[in-house]
Amino acid sequence: MKSRKWFQFFVFGGAIALACAAASAAQERSDELAQLRAAADEGDAKAEFTLGNHYYRGLGVRQDFEQARNAYQRAADQGLAAAENRLGMMYERGLGVPQSYGRAMTFYRKAAVQGNALAQYNLGVLYESGKGGRLDYSLALDWFRKAAEQGESDAEEEVGYFFQRGFLGARDYQGAREWYKRAADHGSSNAQNQLGYMEQLGLGVEQDYVQALDWYYKAAEQGNPNAQENIGYLYQHGLGVQGDYEQAQIWYYKAAGQGNSNAENQLGYMNQYGLGIAPDFAQALAWYRMAAEQGNKTAIANLKALSEKLQSVDMALWGAANNAAQQSADAQAARRVRIANLQRQIVELELDARQEESLAGNSAANDVLSNIADAKFHKEAAQYRAEAARLRAELAGLDVLTAASTPVQ
Repeated sequence: MKSRKWFQFFVFGGAIALACAAASAAQERSDELAQLRAAADEGDAKAEFTLGNHYYRGLGVRQDFEQARNAYQRAADQGLAAAENRLGMMYERGLGVPQSYGRAMTFYRKAAVQGNALAQYNLGVLYESGKGGRLDYSLALDWFRKAAEQGESDAEEEVGYFFQRGFLGARDYQGAREWYKRAADHGSSNAQNQLGYMEQLGLGVEQDYVQALDWYYKAAEQGNPNAQENIGYLYQHGLGVQGDYEQAQIWYYKAAGQGNSNAENQLGYMNQYGLGIAPDFAQALAWYRMAAEQGNKTAIANLKALSEKLQSVDMALWGAANNAAQQSADAQAARRVRIANLQRQIVELELDARQEESLAGNSAANDVLSNIADAKFHKEAAQYRAEAARLRAELAGLDVLTAASTPVQ
């Protein structure tokens, strides 16, 4: 009895400690916001930007895009490039403002000419896609290069892609590999996947499945769906690794969770023909259907062929399989939406961390005077990265193929 009372005491004491810690953290956040507001009221542009980030993310305050935009605008009016870039993002996405690629391009350009690498990259994307009203590969590459020269990994990957595809001339695989390598060294999962792809197909190098798999693993560890699908393919066909249908299914499932239609089609194929698993027509129909809805031509053909086959054999069997397939598709659709939301939040939190860090240290942002110590911006960045890490842990749980996560039978 005595030991039980001590146990209850420790549990109760632990709960009190946790509550106190939470209250302390909340008070600290409140004090930080008060400091930011006071500095912003005195016209501190960097404080305005950081305060805008709090409203943009809903950190310590209710999420409010209009309040965020107002804070960013006040900072941008003082020439803060990071704020101009964020306003461009808000107009590009229509967050708290009417969606406008033209306005987005205007703000990106203001920040880009000040040397903001993220804005230079964003401006390049608009020229590459033509969404700003002008499709211009030459200008896109110019802005990508400017950002890449500052070590912006997404821009380095884009420069490599231009060389690989030959958008402005002949394909240059060696040039592509050099830029992909730079981006990969800076953590770009797309570049790592592209290096694996070039090794797999022997583009500019001798074909090497083992080296391809190594690059794919690097990208897949960061959640890159194309790399995950490519690993599944190598395991399914025994290229550079011993064939293993179970591993292939695991990697396809990860990629399918992010909407990779090739992986969805392959899961359908494996379920239809019982590759490493018992044949399951309902699961096959479900995966084919999800891939077909994204326009995957192979999946469209597979869905049509399997549907006609089941209907010709037994309409009751077809009906039951079709109903089960719809339940499976619905379950996977919900999982896919959750994964997409988590990934979007993670990317944006990392972006926010980089933006905050750009306000500290030796950067162009320091041309704008601020009374906020650099340590404050580093602390803000650390908080964003901590939240991103928490979301990554949640995301990892959605990637596991288990009986609990397998679609409804």
